[in-house]
Amino acid sequence: CSGKQMAAKVHVKWGKSKFEVELNLDDKPKALKSTLFQLSGVPPDRQTLMIGGIKIGDEEWGKARDKLKPNTTLMMMGSAEILPEAPIQQVKFVEDMSENEKAVGLGLPTGLENLGNTCYVNATLQCLRAVPELREVLKSYPNNERGIQISQILATRLKHLYGSMDAGAAGIIVKATLSMFIEILHEAVPHFGERDDKTGSLQQQDAHECWSAVVSNLAESLVNRGSVALAGQSTSFIDQYFSLQLQTKYKCEDSASEPETLEVEKSYQLSCFISQDVKYLHTGLLKGLEGTVEKHCPALGKDAHYCKKSSVSRLPAYLTIQFVRFFVGKAGGSEVVSKKILKDVKFPMKLDVYEMCSTSLQEKLLPIRQKFKQVEDQKLIQRAKEMTEGATLGLRQHNAAEMKVEYEPFNFPDDPGSSNSGFYELLAVLTHQGRSSSSGHYLGWVKRKNGDWIRLDDDVVSIVPEEEVLKLSGGGDWHTAYILLYGPCKLEKLKECVVDSPSSMDI
Repeated sequence: CSGKQMAAKVHVKWGKSKFEVELNLDDKPKALKSTLFQLSGVPPDRQTLMIGGIKIGDEEWGKARDKLKPNTTLMMMGSAEILPEAPIQQVKFVEDMSENEKAVGLGLPTGLENLGNTCYVNATLQCLRAVPELREVLKSYPNNERGIQISQILATRLKHLYGSMDAGAAGIIVKATLSMFIEILHEAVPHFGERDDKTGSLQQQDAHECWSAVVSNLAESLVNRGSVALAGQSTSFIDQYFSLQLQTKYKCEDSASEPETLEVEKSYQLSCFISQDVKYLHTGLLKGLEGTVEKHCPALGKDAHYCKKSSVSRLPAYLTIQFVRFFVGKAGGSEVVSKKILKDVKFPMKLDVYEMCSTSLQEKLLPIRQKFKQVEDQKLIQRAKEMTEGATLGLRQHNAAEMKVEYEPFNFPDDPGSSNSGFYELLAVLTHQGRSSSSGHYLGWVKRKNGDWIRLDDDVVSIVPEEEVLKLSGGGDWHTAYILLYGPCKLEKLKECVVDSPSSMDI
């Protein structure tokens, strides 16, 4: 008989769900699948229908027709969710990753592998890399691999190293560019290439000496030869952004007839001298600006004692501070070794060096310092209004916070790379663990834009809280601050504070 068949009710089991649907064998199976799609959310192309071990297609019932009786039960398989596609690249688990791959995956800066007592180089380069202007000027530096001066080749290789780190390059590439940089550093400072007589491995070196060597070589190479400097100024990037000017008055204590003299010198750092009464960085810096020295006295025709007093007459945007922790002493017999002062000396996250400046520089700094105070006063007023006026101001403050903050320049208009306020914030810390500058271990600690601090232990990179950085002040055998790098505090541009009235707000 070829007459039209009547619709019959059947059951469809899908996982823990069960549907009752009308089935008409005169329709194609895809009609049933369309009904089931509305009930389950499983698209027809992902449905698999079976009865008694027989799979049902889309167009024909086939052998399943004879088994489809009223109240029979079909089985449906399929997912309502989109199935994930197979990964294009093979999945790599964290425990199988190199340290650089972990850093890239977590959005952390790239670490540097220790190539044999080279932690002093790694820590130095990681800290200097915290200066964004240095990274930018290196990007545009020409490739001078065949340069006449070693300083030119050093700048080129540092450019390639930072470039590979910025690009998140594979560890083998970063290692290769680091190895090439260390090679030219050994040419710039030959004793850095000395090896241990017994093991043949490179000897540990002083990170401060490395820092000074890198900075001085970059001062020679990173020069804008196409620009004309104002009188008394330099076209060297390092001189502009890292050098301070010290003016020192000398008065002979042994001869009243010897007139007081004034000398001006350039320096790439301030020194914090540590004595029994120095507990804070500020105190140690002030002590370093005064003292007694011995030098030739023309009036007496011999060496004499001079009282010296220095002040800063020019501040750089990036201020380097060295803790003078090492001194030369004897170990046991006649062997001369470097010994370390372990004393705890606290350092701040924000530093004000106004007190250390000359009178003329203090006068130049005042206008911007007053603007800093105005911005802080404005913020206090806004916070007070938010507390008293409630949600209306809170909403306005929330919207304002999402606006892009604009900053005033941190340098004087006629002195690029200078500081026009004397206010600094800590950007990086180079630490040493051990008892001698030529042994132990060096690390870099760097602050990121989002405020996080990163601990760079060669190629092992991790996030640490600010409190851990403040614990690097010394007092024991833990990692101790040796070099601090401060950057400019940024001054927000003043904006008018307009509070919306309730009637003007959208309801």
